Amino acid sequence: MSRMHENPTFDWADPLLIEDMLSEEERLIRDSARAYCQEKLMPRVLTANREERFDREIMNEMGGLGFLGSTIEGYGCAGASYVSYGLIAREVERVDSGYRSAMSVQSSLVMYPIWDFGTEAQRQKYLPKLATGEWVGCFGLTEPDHGSDPGSMATRAKKAPGGYRLTGNKMWITNAPIADVFVVWAKTEDGVIRGFVLEKGMKGLRAPKIQGKFSLRASATGEIVMDEVFVPEENLLPGVSGLRGPFSCLNGARYGIAWGALGAAEFCWHAARNYTLERRQFGRPLAANQLIQKKLVDMQTEITLGLTACVRLGRLKDEGRCPPEAISMLKRNNCGKSLDVARLARDMHGGNGIHDEFHVIRHVMNLETVNTYEGTHDIHALILGRAQTGIPAFSN
Repeated sequence: MSRMHENPTFDWADPLLIEDMLSEEERLIRDSARAYCQEKLMPRVLTANREERFDREIMNEMGGLGFLGSTIEGYGCAGASYVSYGLIAREVERVDSGYRSAMSVQSSLVMYPIWDFGTEAQRQKYLPKLATGEWVGCFGLTEPDHGSDPGSMATRAKKAPGGYRLTGNKMWITNAPIADVFVVWAKTEDGVIRGFVLEKGMKGLRAPKIQGKFSLRASATGEIVMDEVFVPEENLLPGVSGLRGPFSCLNGARYGIAWGALGAAEFCWHAARNYTLERRQFGRPLAANQLIQKKLVDMQTEITLGLTACVRLGRLKDEGRCPPEAISMLKRNNCGKSLDVARLARDMHGGNGIHDEFHVIRHVMNLETVNTYEGTHDIHALILGRAQTGIPAFSN
């Protein structure tokens, strides 16, 4: 038995030494992402959030760093590990969930289905320009009346000479107002869900911006409105039919969200720690109070456990052994816990907690959405409940 280290020190910011679980390449990718996010994204986010503005050039910057479609091999993509992708998502969302949403949609919901379900001609046409950020993509699944139940979608694709005509509305679509490429899911005349690649400028296609959001304000969100849009046959994704198509995409996005939400939580935790150490009341720092220390420890514990689980989940994905239910578990847990952390941090900042210059309230509002989209907290509970009992509880 080797001699144990004497008096190991406790790292409050990394209690289980997650750093040691990462490869040298993963740490380099993480450090590159952190430098970009802190130097380029953080200075933008305050005014972007105030003005409900997404700076389009961010996609080109992310593309230049290999962040877009980073796990795809070839076509100008980085071919990085899933752990690396998670680390990138964590750093981007440490700044803002809206920026991570833009990256996640491009990578998991647009590039992935074209790579996995598309033809080689489609891959060659779309993936290189999406990888550089020259083109921006969006993903149309959710509808005004069909959110958690996408199988009941109303969007239709009717056969026409040389292709299809798509009619319907999609709602809450990240990147839609700035998109060049639209991956849209619709039911054909036989009632089967199929994927189609639409392009900006197609007649009858509009993507109006949704105004007045109190969450993800630094992300462009819109609708997709289709009025008899003609889509040529070669723009059908031939490799999949049914809900397996969009759900396969969502699994990848949910994986990135599980990591990203913890980046937002980490920002809030560190901000609360710094604030309560510096803020003095009744002659001593707020951090000298038992209640404050208890809250900080709760934050530290949940974030550490969540990140440790994310590394394990990433290794399973890299090994091809990660079932969708495992992703649901961490998407559900980490988003819910991150929202709790952000709310606690807001409270610990007192009155200052509601001011955007402290950033915490922005994370609170963002995480309300992150906890809801791509499968609500309760929908993921039902996914896991079905896996555990064998009984689906989604409908009567």
